[in-house]
Amino acid sequence: MIKLRRSDDRGHTKLGWLDSRHTFSFGDYYDPQHVGFSSLRVINEDRVDPAAGFPTHSHSDMEIITYVLEGALAHKDSTGTSSVIRIGDVQRMSAGTGISHSEYNASQTEPVHFLQIWILPDQRGLLPGYEQKVFPLDRSRGNRTLIASKDGRDGSVTVHQDVDVWTARLSAGETVVFNLRPGRHAWSQMARGSVMLNGNVLRVGDGAATNQEEILEVRAVEAAELLMFDLA
Repeated sequence: MIKLRRSDDRGHTKLGWLDSRHTFSFGDYYDPQHVGFSSLRVINEDRVDPAAGFPTHSHSDMEIITYVLEGALAHKDSTGTSSVIRIGDVQRMSAGTGISHSEYNASQTEPVHFLQIWILPDQRGLLPGYEQKVFPLDRSRGNRTLIASKDGRDGSVTVHQDVDVWTARLSAGETVVFNLRPGRHAWSQMARGSVMLNGNVLRVGDGAATNQEEILEVRAVEAAELLMFDLA
């Protein structure tokens, strides 16, 4: 069974410097029908103006993944980490017992466009942690690439939850297949372009919740990029 979450149905926050779309309930946006999916709690698609961003704020007991689509995002946190996240990078921050961080557009002239993803950890009170890895764009063109997993296999960043996060960048007509073990769930999130997912059209910004399906076939209608979450 596949249930679609259309881009235009998402929540929307518009500030002077921020344009954010919320797949699930977040901040002042609340929809009791969309408060998460399995351990997936937040998918925000954020666009931040040049030289602007989120001042220092705190989180706890959350696994936070940042995935940049355009531009560069500067990050600084209370563990002493300071970095810039660019296209092809994946950042994982474990908030654990508590972490404070800021996120700013690293450019004075160009906007930054990124997905911020929150996943509930499998236990509370973990030590805060940070990890950032580069995934060359060519590696996931026409294929799928594991970017996050519980065991950090195949060079992925490690998350404290039973979840595999994949990315795929496809040219028109290319196909990738995801095989799910019995009892698993999946969430698909479109970052660019459009695809057919088991016969359903997904366009940029759309999401899809999948239950009781063991084979997911994704065929690009046009050049496309998506994230696939394989969840317990």
